[in-house]
Amino acid sequence: MGLVRIFALLTAGLLSMATAAPATAAPVGAASPRTATVTLMVPANVRKMNDLNFAYLSVTTAGTAVINPNTDVMTTTGGVTYIGGTPYSALFETVAPTKTVVHIRTPNQPITVTRVGGTETMTVSNFTLSGSGTRNVVAKEPISFSVGGTLNVNANQVEGVYIGTFTVDVQYN
Repeated sequence: MGLVRIFALLTAGLLSMATAAPATAAPVGAASPRTATVTLMVPANVRKMNDLNFAYLSVTTAGTAVINPNTDVMTTTGGVTYIGGTPYSALFETVAPTKTVVHIRTPNQPITVTRVGGTETMTVSNFTLSGSGTRNVVAKEPISFSVGGTLNVNANQVEGVYIGTFTVDVQYN
C-alpha cells in the first residue's frame, strides 16, 4: 500500500489592535489565496512468500506457541507441545518504486484463527517483525521481511486445522 501524503498550506492573516480607535476604518486588501497540495505515489508491491505456520501441536492445558521471525524457531509454554512439521514465520517481499524510507507495520491487536469446519477459535497476538520496522531502501530492489507471533492455545482446544488472516502494512515516503 502506498502512502498518500496530503499537505495543506494555509496562510493566516495577522490581526492587530490599536489602543486608539480612528474615526475611519483603514482599507482592507483582498484575502490572500489558500493553497492545497497533494502528492500521489505509486503503491509498493508486496508479495506474501510464506504463511505463518505453527506446524503440529499437542494440547493438554492452555499455553502458547511463539515463532521468532529472525530464526523461525518455535518455543512453547504451558500444556502446548510441538509434535512435528516445520514451523516458520510469514515471509513477505516488497519493492518500492523509488529510493525511499519504508515503514512496515504488523497488527497491534490479536487476530482470530478459526477451526476449518467448526466454530472453535484461538488468537494470534504479539506479532513481531524481523529487523527494523523502518528501513531505507533502494529503488526497485526487493527487500524481504518475516513476521512471527504468539499463538494462544486454550485448554481442551478442539483438534483441527485453524486458519485466519492478518494484515501487514507497508508504506513508503
